[in-house]
Amino acid sequence: MFILYLIFAFIISVFIARMLIPRILLISMRKKLFDIPDSRKVHKKAIPRLGGVSFFPTVLFTFCFIYAIRLLRGDVVASIYAGYLLPELLLFACGMTLLYLIGIADDLVGVRYRQKFIIQIACASFFPLSGLWINNLYGLFGIYALSPYVGIPFTVLAVVFITNAINLIDGIDGLASGLSSVALLIFTFLFIDKGLWSYAMLSVATFGVLVPFFYYNVFGSAERSRKIFMGDTGSLTLGYTLSFLAIKYSQVNPNVTSYTEGAFVIAFSTLIIPAFDVVRVVLVRIREGKSPFEPDKNHIHHKLLSIGLSPRKAMTSLLCMSCAFSAVNILLMPYINNTVMLIADIVIWVGLNLWWDYLRDNRLKKAAFNE
Repeated sequence: MFILYLIFAFIISVFIARMLIPRILLISMRKKLFDIPDSRKVHKKAIPRLGGVSFFPTVLFTFCFIYAIRLLRGDVVASIYAGYLLPELLLFACGMTLLYLIGIADDLVGVRYRQKFIIQIACASFFPLSGLWINNLYGLFGIYALSPYVGIPFTVLAVVFITNAINLIDGIDGLASGLSSVALLIFTFLFIDKGLWSYAMLSVATFGVLVPFFYYNVFGSAERSRKIFMGDTGSLTLGYTLSFLAIKYSQVNPNVTSYTEGAFVIAFSTLIIPAFDVVRVVLVRIREGKSPFEPDKNHIHHKLLSIGLSPRKAMTSLLCMSCAFSAVNILLMPYINNTVMLIADIVIWVGLNLWWDYLRDNRLKKAAFNE
């Protein structure tokens, strides 16, 4: 029966988002709420940027509706399970509301980065307040249990980091929504395997809202006013949701679910592409004496575009890469040490970047020679 609830949640989420997005497009066109192209951006035409406005309301309605149906049909939530579930989900909704509002404000009138950062820290603090924090690294670098004095600040840092990573990776059509969809699908099956159906439902409902958005974002025509971006409203709420799911899966809580070897690396392997890319970009900016927060064209998708890939091929390549990273980490985790696995991920990532740099430099040399 739980599988049917997940299917219904997906269908409802897709249906609502499919109804909302065309209306958001219409309002954006009438009010001229566009993302204007510039030298750093890939798109060449003004595109509506409020697609993310549909995300949170759709997920909230779908989750609450399906959960109410479950309770009305007589499904009972164990008191010990509800004792963890309700605070986590309620405070998660509080954080989502704040990020949703600050995202809308940023998309409409602009918000200073410092103000957004403060709000993000406040929202991230809701997780430990609900009892949800990273309390174990499963032997990564020889570290197992974390004390609250280490785990809680680390959790806040991780939430802010992931939220911004999804925001910053949103540079070409379908990339942020595609990478998030891959992660959400994986989390759905991971939570099903653990028997945490409520979190699987949150994952699948969020995936459902991304399906129609992905269609309009990737295949929609700007000339026919059928193309839309998610904006900060979408990327911030997506990043917050993914960080919530990753931390929940990686948390050790024997009262709720069984211990999963390497759960920390497994959970965050779903976010390797945006996470590793942000770290690399920030390190490069610092090395070059620039501000870590100064926008540039050094993200992973810019590299793939510079070696000659089209935006769609670059997006598809990165989605396949994300699937590969997650699959390898999940399948090999029972047989390979956590630390070795993470180091292997980093080595592969660095190797790929060096290869892309080589291809880009060769392409530039050939172009200069031909001139």
